[in-house]
Amino acid sequence: MLSSNASCLCGAVTMLARSINPKFTVCHCESCRGWGGAPFFAVQCGTNIEIEGASKIKMYNSSSWASRGFCTECGTHLFFKFNESGDYNMPIGIFKNIEGLEMDMQYFSDQKPDYYCFSNQTKEMTKAEIMAHFAAAI
Repeated sequence: MLSSNASCLCGAVTMLARSINPKFTVCHCESCRGWGGAPFFAVQCGTNIEIEGASKIKMYNSSSWASRGFCTECGTHLFFKFNESGDYNMPIGIFKNIEGLEMDMQYFSDQKPDYYCFSNQTKEMTKAEIMAHFAAAI
């Protein structure tokens, strides 16, 4: 596991993630692509997160199982948080110095548009597989 500091663009919110899984995921779902204009490149960070500036975080319930957090000052996407477990998935780009990452999984692979592709060989889960996985967890 890795540990690293992250922050929003304006610095109003800073975070320390102590348990970063170096095998990151990419989500191609419509929500993630709509949220950031592209697939969501995320590292799984568990629940061991220290947050400074939490009063500047706005939460949005984006599904029945998760919420998304962003900075109210600059709009930076800070995390996707699972409601049940409290686990955070955080965008790779908000970490200042993180190395040793490997693309491991692509979620909603059947919703990936034709206008981009990755050469990385990864595991993949379709929408049906994701829905079955989270239905069992709820």
